[in-house]
Amino acid sequence: MSAHKIIIAIDGFSSCGKSTLAKQLAAKLGYNYIDSGAMYRAITLYFLRHSVHISDHEQVLKALDNIHLSFVFNEKREQSDIYLNDENVEPYIRDLIVAEKVSEVAAIKEVRTFAVGQQQKMGQKKGIVMDGRDIGTVVFPDAELKIFMTAEPDVRVMRRYDELAASNPGITIEEVRHNLELRDYIDSNREESPLRKADDAIMLDNSNLNKEEQLEKVLEWVKDKATNIVAGNIP
Repeated sequence: MSAHKIIIAIDGFSSCGKSTLAKQLAAKLGYNYIDSGAMYRAITLYFLRHSVHISDHEQVLKALDNIHLSFVFNEKREQSDIYLNDENVEPYIRDLIVAEKVSEVAAIKEVRTFAVGQQQKMGQKKGIVMDGRDIGTVVFPDAELKIFMTAEPDVRVMRRYDELAASNPGITIEEVRHNLELRDYIDSNREESPLRKADDAIMLDNSNLNKEEQLEKVLEWVKDKATNIVAGNIP
């Protein structure tokens, strides 16, 4: 791979494997991985813990003033965990109660402004991979490589179910399906930074790809982008 570092922005629907791919790329390229979804989940967790009413503008602003987010590398997991006010909240942000509220919280203008500002600071030195809903359209519109991930609905439902079943043994497939459909609707129709494919993003449908196959495909895209930049074909 070229030594020329770029920003890789990965957007797409829930349970398409965005985070898995982003982590693989970061590890393979020696880049930093920034989990934007974890940031919104941590904010949602804070709101739930402190009974913040998302319709109350003043409560939201006050809560954001008391939130500090950071990523700390976990040697056991060989990846970074998100910390909320110096507490490792990685074990809590994947709960269904957070999943049910995160899209609503992430749709709030002040929340997005808060998170995007932090994300853009993290990307100033490039050499990062970030996944989310608006990375290629809002956070890093000038990212050298933008990917939009999707997969068949039934595939996404089963992936999400398998992810949640271990920690939520009573969960049903229909509950997961409803949650995904609701999140898709909110993410795609929210007023602030709705989920959409950037005009220059490459579509990646991984319905029939395993993790190794999709990684190999995207590494080729990274190689092509970096080569073109060095050659002066991309500003």
